[in-house]
Amino acid sequence: MTLPPYAEFLGLSIEPGEGAPVLLLPFHTDVIGRPGFLHGGAIGGLLEMAAVMALKHALEADGGGRIKPINVTVDYMRGGRDKLTRAQGSVTRLGNRVANVEAIAWQDEPDRPIAAARMNYLIVR
Repeated sequence: MTLPPYAEFLGLSIEPGEGAPVLLLPFHTDVIGRPGFLHGGAIGGLLEMAAVMALKHALEADGGGRIKPINVTVDYMRGGRDKLTRAQGSVTRLGNRVANVEAIAWQDEPDRPIAAARMNYLIVR
């Protein structure tokens, strides 16, 4: 699965595994907010890319299609420190025209996320 150009700009990579891809965001100078912490926009971008990749993964198994974002809601729960950050999306509803996707970002443990997002996408089949 190929990452979009924005994901490459952030320095994202895909962790090998089954199911929806887990994206990796290394801490580097382009994603720093306040000293020692990730910028909120970088976290939001990571979550959006995780959601897009999860939806593309689900659509591949369901005949394909193009997607267009409708809305995005991000909840920031704790500061992202200067370490590797992971994110994974999950499709909660895949309809004929609309998909609902959730994504979480974490650093140490998936059950202690630093941020979460809910997104809706228009699907063109």
